[in-house]
Parts: sequence; structure tokens; C-alpha cells
Amino acid sequence: MELIRAAEPDNHSMQAVSPSRALEILMTPESQIQSLLSLSDCARAARGVSDEISFCCIINAKSGNCTEDCAFCVQSFVNSVPHRSYPMLDEHLILSARKKAGGLGVRHFSIVTSGGSPAEKELDDICRIISRGEDGKSLWCASLGILSLRQLMLLKDAGLRRYHHNLETERTYFPRICTTHAWHDRVNTVRMAKLAGLEICSGGIIGLGESLRQRVGMAFQLRDLEVDSIALNFLIPLEGTGICSRQEHISPADMLKAVIMFGIVCPDSELRLCAGRKMLGEYEKEIFRAGVSGIMTGELLTTSGSRFQDDLELLEAAGRVRAI
Repeated sequence: MELIRAAEPDNHSMQAVSPSRALEILMTPESQIQSLLSLSDCARAARGVSDEISFCCIINAKSGNCTEDCAFCVQSFVNSVPHRSYPMLDEHLILSARKKAGGLGVRHFSIVTSGGSPAEKELDDICRIISRGEDGKSLWCASLGILSLRQLMLLKDAGLRRYHHNLETERTYFPRICTTHAWHDRVNTVRMAKLAGLEICSGGIIGLGESLRQRVGMAFQLRDLEVDSIALNFLIPLEGTGICSRQEHISPADMLKAVIMFGIVCPDSELRLCAGRKMLGEYEKEIFRAGVSGIMTGELLTTSGSRFQDDLELLEAAGRVRAI
């Protein structure tokens, strides 16, 4: 099959895949998806990738009242979707949620706050919470917006293991998604977090109206940043958001092809599926063959997620095991 051979990497490195070959993966007919999955299987086997799948979860520690204008986010001041708004949660609630997650075997537990960046008092409170939860079974992660190197080093010193900060979309498409800050501000935060000695989780949203080439471009931008984990989301369109009117329907097959493409372009990063994966339908159990090594379980920021037990059953159906 010419298309599959064109997409197949050489024997030296999966990173030899070119943007044009990555684009061909996205353009593969649905009838050839099993061939793409076989390609991913071979790549995983060649790298000795484990069948263990790690779980992560988040707590929406501060919600709403965001002054950024991200077109997809219900928490933005420019969107009119009803949602809960509240200040920083009590320390006890956050630590209790992390303890519960650790008891379920969730590897990464993330504190997420709305807004471009936290106030200094909020950052101090978060550092204190992290430092008081050093003995938990889940590793601390945080997604707090655009931070300076000083702020990131404070979090690192408090015990933070991983910082999450999405690129959201490809550089050239970003101005259509957000105008209150620049794509380079996000890249700079990722670089500063690496400089602070933190692991990096970064990714974006598929289905914002970006072209296939831009979808490929985001994968290569993440590869070039050498992030530890890629968080891949699929847009859940909500009436009242600016993106809803220009959102294109993405079929489950196109979603799966995007997962395969990211896995092949970025073989040295964890590939973690987060929001929207239930829209994959019957293809959901194929995500692990496609290269996924982690999933987000539990509630999402402003929409419902998946039940932990359901995710365990998904792993069993796919012949995978949970990483402890």
C-alpha cells in the first residue's frame, strides 16, 4: 500500500517522518485505518512500548471570570455559556481530592485554575498546598496559565513535578482562537517550565476549524519543544462559545487518524487523550494501538468526563493494563 509505505518511518528514528507524510496519514481513507493501526503496532513493538496506560485527573480549583478571549472556553468573558464561577477552593478539598485520586491509582493529579495567570497570593496558596501534600501517591501537576521562570521555580521547589500548558492550536491559526495573548507567550511558558526543571505536558484541541496542515504543524511544534507528555483534546462544541459556529464535524475516523499521526510524529512523548474521546465511538478502544499511553479520567473542567470504572473496562476491552 503506497500511502502506508510513504508514512512508514525509516529504521533509524520515528522522528524521520516528514510533514508531508504526516499529512498523508490524515488523508488516508477510512477503509485503510486498520493498516495505519498496524503501522502504529509495529512502531510500538520496535520501541518496546509497554502495554501499561497511566491515568491522570484534574481538579478545577478556580473557575470562571477569565479575562482571556479563547473562543472555545466557556470560562472566557466573551462567551455566554452558563457555568459555575468560584474563587480558589479550600486547601482541604484539594488535598482530599488528590488523596482519593491516589487511592485509585491515578498517577498525575493536576490543580487547574482559570485566568491568564494567578495572583501572587493564589500562587503562594498553591505552593503551600503542594508542599503539604508531598506524601500523596499521585504526582503533582498544575495548569495555572502563563507564568514566569521565578513563579515556576517556586512551584518546583514546593514539590510540583509537571507543568501543563497547551499550545491549543498551530501557530498560524492561534490568532483566530485567541487575541488577548500570543502563541509565543504559551511557547515561552513551556520553555521556562523546562528551564525550571519541571516535566512538561502540552498539547491542544483538535477540531477548532484548523486545516489538516495546521493539525500536522501543531504535532511538529510539540515535537520540536520535546515535551514529556502531549495532551490531545477533541473539541466539545457548546452553544454560546465563539468557536461553535465555525466548528466542523470531525468523524470518529478522522479523530483516530489524528491520534495515529501525533503518535508517529512524536514517538518520544507520552500521548494522553483528554476531552472529547468519547466521541470516538467504536474507535475508542483502538486509541492504544494508535499510540496513546495515558488518559484523563474523571470530571473535566466544565463538562462531564468519564467514570473511573468505565475507563478500567475500556483498558480491559483493549487488552491493556493500568500503570500503577
